[in-house]
Amino acid sequence: MTVDWSSWFPANPLWGVLLTVGVYFLANRLFQKARQTPLLHPVLVSVLVIIGLLWWWELDYAAYMSGGQLIHFLLGPATVALAWPLYQSWPTFKRCLWPVLVAVTCGILVGATSAIYLAAWLGASELTQLSLAPKSVTTPVAIVVSEQLGGLPALTAGFVIITGVVGAMFGAQIFRWMGVDDPRVSGLAMGVSAHGVGTARAWQLDHTMGAYSGLGMGVAAVMVAFVLPPWLWLLGWL
Repeated sequence: MTVDWSSWFPANPLWGVLLTVGVYFLANRLFQKARQTPLLHPVLVSVLVIIGLLWWWELDYAAYMSGGQLIHFLLGPATVALAWPLYQSWPTFKRCLWPVLVAVTCGILVGATSAIYLAAWLGASELTQLSLAPKSVTTPVAIVVSEQLGGLPALTAGFVIITGVVGAMFGAQIFRWMGVDDPRVSGLAMGVSAHGVGTARAWQLDHTMGAYSGLGMGVAAVMVAFVLPPWLWLLGWL
């Protein structure tokens, strides 16, 4: 007897939650057992496994999201919750406010400019180039900025996810190779370049690093809409 997964799954939306949580739990166990090997990062493994399962069961994305959207909803509260460690570290943040603003601004501009020019060098279309520009900030902000620039929001969302996963996978190793041992510096860089996924990884490594990563992500999200469009206009991209 065969089961018609395509009709069974949408009728049980909580299975989307159980599938997501179960796959991530197992992926995280694998990540820990493998001594946190970057290529086995739980977010990457979870994405690939869930895509494979949906393809095997012949389920479309809408059917999965009938339950998965419950977890998606929690992204907002999880992001807002980052305000608490920022509040706890606020006396420290006040002493380095201007260096943080300058570093975040430079990170936004260098990240966007290098992505656009590299895409252009590889022959990508102008639409793809503009969609790449806000790739390093959190998804809701990146989508809005992409619309302002004339990019494709759906393409931008994909680039944001890829950027966050790659940053979480290899960020710590890159900092070690470069000799960066200050958790404030590495955390700020992680938040500016790899947004929420990178910040989650930073929290796993060090609480100070996680706090500064949350700071970098938050400041970048606020500033990118103000500094990126004028910068690209000066470069002649808009």
